[in-house]
Amino acid sequence: MNHRFLTRAGALAAAAGFAITMSACGSDGEDASGEDTTSAEETMAEEETTESMPASGEFGAACSAVPADGEGSFTGMADDPVATAASNNPVLSTLVTAVSEADLVDTLNSAENITVFAPTNDAFAAIPEADLEAVLADKDLLTSILTYHVVGEEITPEELSGTFTTLQGATLEVSGSGEAFTVNGSSNVVCGNVQTANATVYIVDSVLMPA
Repeated sequence: MNHRFLTRAGALAAAAGFAITMSACGSDGEDASGEDTTSAEETMAEEETTESMPASGEFGAACSAVPADGEGSFTGMADDPVATAASNNPVLSTLVTAVSEADLVDTLNSAENITVFAPTNDAFAAIPEADLEAVLADKDLLTSILTYHVVGEEITPEELSGTFTTLQGATLEVSGSGEAFTVNGSSNVVCGNVQTANATVYIVDSVLMPA
């Protein structure tokens, strides 16, 4: 072989190696032009997987109304049993009044590993004033309604979709996934997975009524 032939062969080999390298670089979701070739189906599958993933930490639009610091903050609530923790949170002041009227403060604070579906102040405000006053004045009825909001086990977001027996005795049904849950088909979880010293709290936008 002469020198000119060896030089030409080396150039061809280098060109072939460069083409193979470029092909490998463009094979991971990109074509030769550098454009992303990930299919629409793959993108949709990734989005659906993300939406169905269970939440970690507190979640929901109403969480922004919880104080950022102090005893009523998420960190502060985690240090206290549930009735005391709720009393420090301005979002739940009407619920705290109802719990006190029913003499359930000690019951809730001394319980272990429970889940509380806690109606916001707006949830109670949606009840006609005369009806709300009548419920607050009827201790037995009030106790029945409030204990219907409590489940005797701690429920994580991963376990939240299902049917649960309440302390009142009747069941409630939660449907949904990720960060979107509905209780009994109409009450939405607006701030979920709030931790207290003895309970997991899901704040809801309407008062739950036993059948």
